[in-house]
Amino acid sequence: MFLATIDPFVQEFERRFDRLARTAFGDAYGSAMPMDCVRRTDDVLLRFDVPGVDPGSIDVTVDGDVLSVTATREEEWGHDDHPFVRERPMGTVTRRIHLSENLDSDRIEADYSGGVLTVRIPLRERAKPRKIAIGRGKLKALKA
Repeated sequence: MFLATIDPFVQEFERRFDRLARTAFGDAYGSAMPMDCVRRTDDVLLRFDVPGVDPGSIDVTVDGDVLSVTATREEEWGHDDHPFVRERPMGTVTRRIHLSENLDSDRIEADYSGGVLTVRIPLRERAKPRKIAIGRGKLKALKA
């Protein structure tokens, strides 16, 4: 994955913890803020599903190499309301993503539309694919 170094031990731990959390708290825990990640030529796009969340309650921060996305969905019950089914997750949810050194965290952009938060992280110039020109006869071989 382009965002962070893969550690099989951590991956296995996270997979088992997620399964345990879904068992204990239901599927709402595991899908509170699902994310897609797409690498393009010049950037990486992260798309988070945060339906029903006030855009003013979304916070996107960078601390070193960690991008944090926090969103809060407030309770919608009135004083005299007595809910008998509650399947939608409420409260604050945070996702943390470790960024690669190839991403330019100084130029991150975020946009919210239709319940989807899109975060664009440009690639650093040194990380972009580039073609190396081949010269003709300018460099001489070294003699040992």
